[in-house]
Amino acid sequence: MSDAGQLENEGEIAADFLEGLLDIADLDGDIDMDVDGDRAAVEVVGGNLGHLVGQDGEVLDALQELTRLAVYRETGERSRLMLDVAGFRAARRSELVAIAQGAIDQVKGGETSVSLDAMTPFERKVVHDAVAGAGLESSSDGVEPHRYVVVHSAGE
Repeated sequence: MSDAGQLENEGEIAADFLEGLLDIADLDGDIDMDVDGDRAAVEVVGGNLGHLVGQDGEVLDALQELTRLAVYRETGERSRLMLDVAGFRAARRSELVAIAQGAIDQVKGGETSVSLDAMTPFERKVVHDAVAGAGLESSSDGVEPHRYVVVHSAGE
C-alpha cells in the first residue's frame, strides 16, 4: 500500500473508532479526515466538545493515544496520527508560531539563545518547525513534563 493509501487507511480506522466512542458517550460530532504531510489528521467537529479537550488539552492528548492504539490494533503499525477536537490544536498551533516568532526575533536581534516555557511534544514540534523555517536552530532541554525549547542561531 502506498504511503498516502496507508495514511488514508489510518484515518478511516481512527474515524471508525472515534465515531463508536462518540456513540457510546452519546455525544454529537462529525469526523473530518485529511492527510497532513506524513501523517493522518483527524478532527472531531461540531457540538459541545470542550470536555473532549480538557484542561490544556490533556483529555485530547489521551484520546489521541487511544486512537493511535486503535489504529495499531488494526494495522500492526505505529501511527503518527494527529487528532484535533473543535479546532483546539489548530488554535494552539497559531499561538505557538507567534511564541516562536518572538524568540526568533530576539535571537535575530542579538540574543545568544532564548529559552521558552515547558511544552508538550506536539507544542515543541510546532516551535522547532517554525524556528527551522526561519533559518535558526533549536533544541529541547529538560525532562518531561518540564521539557522546553531553546532557540539559538545556526551553528550555536
